[in-house]
Amino acid sequence: MTTSQQPVVLTADSIEASNEEVVDSNVRVVDAMHRELLHSSEISPAALRSYYVDFYLTQSLEGGFAQYVFTSPDRAESDTLIREGLAGMGATAHLDLFNRTAEAFDALSEEDAERYLDGGLDEDEETPDGVLRMEELDGDFEELLETENVTALNAAWLRGQDALLVLDDDGLTAHIERLVALIPDLAQRQARADAEALENAPDFEIVIRELCNIAGYSLQKITMGDPNYLHHGDKTLAWHFSTDHGDFLMVEEGDEAFMINPVTQEIVAAVEFEEADGDMVDA
Repeated sequence: MTTSQQPVVLTADSIEASNEEVVDSNVRVVDAMHRELLHSSEISPAALRSYYVDFYLTQSLEGGFAQYVFTSPDRAESDTLIREGLAGMGATAHLDLFNRTAEAFDALSEEDAERYLDGGLDEDEETPDGVLRMEELDGDFEELLETENVTALNAAWLRGQDALLVLDDDGLTAHIERLVALIPDLAQRQARADAEALENAPDFEIVIRELCNIAGYSLQKITMGDPNYLHHGDKTLAWHFSTDHGDFLMVEEGDEAFMINPVTQEIVAAVEFEEADGDMVDA
């Protein structure tokens, strides 16, 4: 899937730090490369596999395999990279569990898959066997972390790469700039990215971008969707995202959407939807 001969790149302040910081350093580097329009084939294969293993771990800890499915833009790609990453770093038990969990989810009926992704059933409904199986596998995942630490294995794998480049912040910026300068069709990629951002952005991203514009903040990354967020005591879908002013979340309530500080619960910005054409106006 990936053909790049590029090295794994870690920051100098992370290489001797905790396992979590090593893995996070790789995630930040890969994110930075993606933002600069580098393709997967132009990024270190090991870095990408580590990145997706951590993505799977993070989402599963937040909300089980359902959270991973819910937030994965392309499971055909991400499943493959996760399998290759788990195998490469020696997380054999987690690889086996991932395979069994993916197989069990893909075997669910459309109705049971929706039930599982929605977070369960009403109290008076009997839980289908397939959904129960998924819940059991989610429990197995949490138990397995106690005996096979994916983050520790991931960090050791990154540190042990033959092709490893350790850079300070300035060196990292310069390294990515050199890679970008080698892109033969950079102008076309930028034009495509701009057009796709406008044409293909999902509704929640358009709303988040509008909220950021109102707040005067720059959107950096939409990190995850949480279908079980409690807003005023009611379970609702919340989208978490980062900006140049910190992390926030977006929830919709009736004909309005709100940008909320997750720590203080302060409403930073709001938009109102117009019924006629779905356009948004400042609330």
